[in-house]
Amino acid sequence: MVVSAGKFDHVNSVLRDVLHWLPVPQRIQFKVVLIAFDCVRDSGPAYLKDICIPVADNDISIRSNPRSAQHGDMVVPRTRTQLGRCSFHVAAPVVWNALPVYLCSTFIRAGLKTYFLSQAYYIL
Repeated sequence: MVVSAGKFDHVNSVLRDVLHWLPVPQRIQFKVVLIAFDCVRDSGPAYLKDICIPVADNDISIRSNPRSAQHGDMVVPRTRTQLGRCSFHVAAPVVWNALPVYLCSTFIRAGLKTYFLSQAYYIL
């Protein structure tokens, strides 16, 4: 009704091309990265700022200069359970570290959404 699509038209092309909506898994990752970026910039919530620790600020980087510190990666804490991997404490660094370097260094929200749209709909 909103986009004048037919009764039997596929909804994926409408969601992708007209509405620019992300599927739920990519939407969750998009929101997690936005919150993590606010934490890196020190403009996020106070209770989340201490969670997102860059590798460059970690004690390991004092002894050596790992490549991950130059890329802006975050420290991923260890967990023992599957539920622990789903927490923001672990999920934010994992999703952040999976981003391409150009998105982490010059963070552009539109570029981030384009990246997740290309991941979701396999647009090359």
